[in-house]
Amino acid sequence: MMSVRHNAYLDAARASLLDVGWKRTTLTNVARRAGVSRMTIYRTWPDMESLLGDLMTREWQAIMSTLPTGHDGDAPTAADVANGALAAVAALRANPLFGRVLDVDPELLLPYLLDRRGRSQDSILAFLAEQISGGQQAGNIRPGDSVLLARTVVLAAHGLAISAQTMTDPGGIDEEALAASFAALLTRGLSA
Repeated sequence: MMSVRHNAYLDAARASLLDVGWKRTTLTNVARRAGVSRMTIYRTWPDMESLLGDLMTREWQAIMSTLPTGHDGDAPTAADVANGALAAVAALRANPLFGRVLDVDPELLLPYLLDRRGRSQDSILAFLAEQISGGQQAGNIRPGDSVLLARTVVLAAHGLAISAQTMTDPGGIDEEALAASFAALLTRGLSA
């Protein structure tokens, strides 16, 4: 659990990233916005990469905490998991920080897409694997390794979250159609 002070520093970093982008944000700039000394920020984060990691983790976990599980005490169905994944993608795409990163500094996401999983991805995977496992136990979701299925869902969601706009056409396929197709694909793929 982060302290109020820690969250205030992350809020200052978030404001700076939204204002000037990653490349122009420094720990000194964050300290100035937070109204503290540079050393206060440096004691918590040795560099901008570690601060960004904490900020992204906080931001994405906050998004995940607002998503409905969709099953009101019953075991999740394939449609519940698909709709939850779609809601997560929609919330992420609507998030101002995510939008700013995509617009100005998309290379910040590359390590999490090409090289390694981050803490946020691990928490999302754990949540999804638990949902899938619960649905499997009730016979609502097809058998299989719940961790593998969760990872497959996340990989599919990456494309929709980051690249949906590249698959649209004026007057043709729009993001809403892609989202519906994504949900149908996941539902069919996870159905028992």
